[in-house]
Amino acid sequence: MQKKKDYTESKEIGKTKCPACPSSDGFTMYDDGHGYCFVCNHYEKEIGKEEEMPLDNVVKSIWNVDTFIANTGDARGCQDRGITKTVAEHFGVRVSYDSERNITAYHYPYYKGEQLVAYKTRTLPKQFNTVGDFKDVRTFGSKSFGAGGKRLVITEGEFDAMAVAQASLDHYNKIYPVVSVASASNLKSLLNDRTWIRSFEEVVLFFDADTAGQKAIKEAANIIGIDKVKIATSSCKDPCELYLEQGTKGVMRSVWDAQSYSPAGIVVGHDPVWEQYLARQATESVLYPDCLTGINEKTNGMRFGEITLFTSGTGSGKSTVIKEIVLDLLDKTSDKIGMISLEESVGDTAEKFIQMKLQRNLQEYDVSLEEQEAASREVFGTEKLVLLDHQGSVGDESLIDKIEYMALMGCKYLILDHITIAVSEGAEGYSGNEAIDKVMSDLLKITKKHNIWLGVISHLRKVQGGGATFEQGKLPSMDDIKGSGSIKQISFDIIGFARDMANTDEQIRNTINFVVLKSRFTGKTGPAKQARYNYETTRLVYHDSDTLDFEVM
Repeated sequence: MQKKKDYTESKEIGKTKCPACPSSDGFTMYDDGHGYCFVCNHYEKEIGKEEEMPLDNVVKSIWNVDTFIANTGDARGCQDRGITKTVAEHFGVRVSYDSERNITAYHYPYYKGEQLVAYKTRTLPKQFNTVGDFKDVRTFGSKSFGAGGKRLVITEGEFDAMAVAQASLDHYNKIYPVVSVASASNLKSLLNDRTWIRSFEEVVLFFDADTAGQKAIKEAANIIGIDKVKIATSSCKDPCELYLEQGTKGVMRSVWDAQSYSPAGIVVGHDPVWEQYLARQATESVLYPDCLTGINEKTNGMRFGEITLFTSGTGSGKSTVIKEIVLDLLDKTSDKIGMISLEESVGDTAEKFIQMKLQRNLQEYDVSLEEQEAASREVFGTEKLVLLDHQGSVGDESLIDKIEYMALMGCKYLILDHITIAVSEGAEGYSGNEAIDKVMSDLLKITKKHNIWLGVISHLRKVQGGGATFEQGKLPSMDDIKGSGSIKQISFDIIGFARDMANTDEQIRNTINFVVLKSRFTGKTGPAKQARYNYETTRLVYHDSDTLDFEVM
């Protein structure tokens, strides 16, 4: 015979005189050691240890994050949904009562790392509110499980997660990993827990069968990675309903029968093709800053879903060009911008942005720390500019994964400086041209998947034959790009530039010449005018000249 499930918080074992009021039998004792007087609301967590807790006012008086665990009611199951106390305790779910010990609300804890920072309240029957800081919280339940394993199930609600956990407990006598997002419209916790989620061999999304749930599946799969994702389906609207109607077997069958997620589609016929054609014609371009006017004339600027390659000789001004683009985007868009500068520390990056914002070379001018901080706040204070703090290494996770993470954070423009280091860090198990092909393919997938603009910096091959070098002002061609052919094939635009770094003429020495080597959008290539570097302001200014100072080789 199946053991009866314990749906109750605790069992009444007797009544006695209340230690706090004249009642002779109003104090009820329970088998877990606590007692409660239904006459005066006197509560003792452990009989003999007085603790004033008027339970009918519990939400008003003590429900805050700091006292969530210590001062609230014990865990209790939900008989209406078939959830036992064991499962509720596993997830740390708490309840509050009215004066007659009827449950009035369930409270779901949320963590940031190992710290409880917030909870979500469901006041019966279905009214929700939150307490605490939900920024960067983990998925509901993830703190209850370790990393790694065969399977993780993710649901769309806390009770749904507990229903799957209950089925697991019924079948295996063990609760296997299952977590929940707060709702179909709030999947940020998946991003915060992404590394932990991807430590499992497979991730089963068991979302609601409604329109919102099905839409959320696509977004969740993009966050987690389609290589891991499987989709569970059933004839019921959600796992809770499935558990009530079909029991343990129904829930477990849906989990076991989950199918691999496949977003690919085949387009046939005029209407869907025409729709995508119109979307392409409506593609918006975002112009580069005015100092790069010549490049705008050839390329029409930047577009989401495209990779632009920047290439030049050492010391030709790549860092300054990129930072001009970033500062311009910060001024004219509301989008986040991500920078992965693998040869530059966060401190180095900050210094260059600060002096460019101040338009004063910090090596030449005495600028107060207050002015520098004010400039820093202008650049970084809005939190629109996101930097990768690699600390000399990208660590155990692949660089490609970190780049995708930044895209998932909302970065619509990403800069990767530079591709050579990305290849060494992001293509484990590959070497040579295969490694470059793998990284470029991964970058293209991220660019298309998340509809971002990606700027990539590439180095050049050494000049052979004793001719002029790139550092002497020679403009590069596509054949000069270091690495496999996939770099130039996958890139939508390729922009080369150079300056004669040792020229005795200061104007020539500080002039950058640009050339567009490829523009898939416009088809226009060739010389793209110049920009001059102002050493005093550390900024670039468009140089209105239609003639190149140096020969295009």
